[in-house]
Order: sequence, then structure tokens, then C-alpha cells
Amino acid sequence: MNLDTTQLVALAAALGWASGLRLYAVVFLTGLAGALGWVPLPSGLQVLQHPVVLGASGLMLAVEFFADKIPGIDSIWDAVHTFIRIPAGMALAAGVFGGDSAVWTTVAALMGGALAATSHAAKTTTRAAANTSPEPLSNIGLSLLGDAAVPTMLWLAWTHPVWFFVALAVALLLMGVLIAVLFRFLRALVRRFKAPPGGGQGPPPPPEAAEPLRRGPSLTQERRMLSSPATP
Repeated sequence: MNLDTTQLVALAAALGWASGLRLYAVVFLTGLAGALGWVPLPSGLQVLQHPVVLGASGLMLAVEFFADKIPGIDSIWDAVHTFIRIPAGMALAAGVFGGDSAVWTTVAALMGGALAATSHAAKTTTRAAANTSPEPLSNIGLSLLGDAAVPTMLWLAWTHPVWFFVALAVALLLMGVLIAVLFRFLRALVRRFKAPPGGGQGPPPPPEAAEPLRRGPSLTQERRMLSSPATP
């Protein structure tokens, strides 16, 4: 089956967007689908169906599956993968065109990197905001949502590219709103923790500074009183 341009662009966009959420799931599922003959992988992505790549990505997929559901650990995992998901999204999207066209490969790489950065930023801010809640159910629920979204979007890109673009537009709109709202929430939270107690006012001055105590005569005054002649 030969993929037309619409399907190739949809696949590149799906790989880039999904890499910002679940990079290792993207690599493993794409490679597995190609190895089992479910879909014909473009030449630039056929390396993903190699047994060594499948084994490594499957192992990291299992690690990420559990790490992403532990509050605190998920945010550390996201912070580390800021330097991994975005370049990987660019590489996977560019691999869809396999170097056959330098123009399309460059466009796909830029698109994949931008989509990976957007989905990664939305995921990072959402999970950081969820970690401010003491209960762990919100983290698990958000993680399971990401687990389901990635294979769904990849399937849409392969089978229904037009509907994939509709779903991608909705997802990007929601992610943009989440990034804007939750970033303000996290910034306000950090400012509140950094603010000194008492609403930014310093500690009250000691009583001695506010109202000096009345003291007896000084030593100089006592000497003057003693040296002055007594009045008869």
C-alpha cells in the first residue's frame, strides 16, 4: 500500500505530537505495527521494527508507564525528557519522508518538533498543577488519558487522516488553553510560597524602637546635680 501525501503528513504530525506525550510508546507501537505487517512503514521508519529497537523501546515504555503515575516522579521524568522528546519528535516526523524530498523532510521535521514541544509543554504544566493536589487519583487519571490518546491518534493518522487533522486541531486548542491557564496558576503558586509572612511586610519593630522607655537622669546630669550648690 502506497501512502499519499495527505497520509504521510498526517503520520508525521501524529508522530511528532504523540512523541511529546509518550515517546517510547510511539516508537514501540509504530515499530510493532510494521514488524507484524499491520501497516507499511516508510523507509525512514523501518528501523523502528528492528528487534533491538523494539526491545529497547518496549523496556522504556514499561518504565515510563509506571513512572508517569507516581506524583512527583512524573514531573521529574517530564523535566528530563524535555531534551529528548522534542528532538525525537523532529526525527520521527522527518523519517516519514525518508529523505526522498529535502523540502518535505525539512517541513516535517519543523512540524514534528513544534507539535512535540506543544504537547510536552501541555503535559508538563498539567501534571505539575495536578501534583499540587495531595490525592494521587488525578495523576493516574491524566496518565491513563495520555496512554489512550497516543495509540488513538496514531490509528487515526493511518486510517482516517482527515479526521486526525480535526482531532489534532481540537487537541492543540485545548493544550494552548491549558498551557496559558496552568502556567499562570503555577506562577502565582510560586510567588505565594516565595512571599514573606505577613503579606510582604517586615517584622514589627521592637517596643524599644517604637516607643523609647523613660529612663532616669544620665550620668552627666547626675554630676551636674551634685556639683551645683544646694539652695538654702
